[in-house]
Amino acid sequence: MFALDFFIRRLAQGAVIVVFIALLIFTLLRVVPGDPVRLMLGPMVSASVAEQTAKDLGLRDPIIVQFGRYFGQVVQGDFGRSFVRSAQGGSTGGSRGESTFDASNRASVLSLIAATLPYSLLLAALAFLMSLAIAIPIGIWAGLNAGRWPDRFALYLSSILVSLPNVWLGLVLIFLLSAKTGWLPAIGYQNWTFAILPAMVLAVELIPVIVRAVSVSVAANLLEPYVSVGQIRGLTRRRMIVAHVLRNSSIPLLNLLGIQAVGLILGSLFVVEYLFNYPGIGLLMINAVFQRDFPIIQAVAIFACAALVVVNILVDFASTTIDRRLQY
Repeated sequence: MFALDFFIRRLAQGAVIVVFIALLIFTLLRVVPGDPVRLMLGPMVSASVAEQTAKDLGLRDPIIVQFGRYFGQVVQGDFGRSFVRSAQGGSTGGSRGESTFDASNRASVLSLIAATLPYSLLLAALAFLMSLAIAIPIGIWAGLNAGRWPDRFALYLSSILVSLPNVWLGLVLIFLLSAKTGWLPAIGYQNWTFAILPAMVLAVELIPVIVRAVSVSVAANLLEPYVSVGQIRGLTRRRMIVAHVLRNSSIPLLNLLGIQAVGLILGSLFVVEYLFNYPGIGLLMINAVFQRDFPIIQAVAIFACAALVVVNILVDFASTTIDRRLQY
């Protein structure tokens, strides 16, 4: 009963957030300068043809009318078609003037996202595995030795890593590990090894955050009364740490990973994919922004917001399962 009530309540709250964010993105795209029709048809198209095309696409209707029509389609699973990408995947907007425009030949937004999302999921998964494999042992080590040199080492390491710009780090790794030594491929995608370098850049951003979260949480739990009580009752320090301290310390880590997971999708993932020309959803989004491809931008924003909602719900549920004293 608790689980059912929890998910119904949180999903209802999440649906409101998704609709609000969708409306905000939809509105901002239509009030910023620039006309996507010119990118669709080319700069030489006549004003009358551009205006008629905009009307046919509904871009001259009031924003609330456009949003209502669009969200009605989204509810039915239709996220529209790209303004500039053909069904074959290439960008055709404005390539030969107004004669190239054919709305029925535009690529489905869902098909474009479905084609690029697996690459981004692979990249994010590798980044998380790398960061967790390095950060959790260091964080636990630092937390168990709070105030001593392992704690200071973790602090200095985190300070160094968090200060490295991802663009600069990506270029350095490309030069050292790809161009100079040829150990790893860098640009594009042919197999999973092409995801290693960009995953390393993302992992470097995650490691300092996870290290500090784990070390602070472990150190704080060691000072809790239950540790002393457990040892008085005969439990060894090792048993208390493994069975209780690490378990309770995992709650802040879960919350952190929930936020950082979507942070990867919304932020660094886009920059890193563009830098490495990695064919994921981030590169798709950045190209769509440059081309003012409204349907793609709107769909990616909705999916990213929905992912944030779902991940946070799952993290909160996992936290309440670990510690029933928590209320969400």
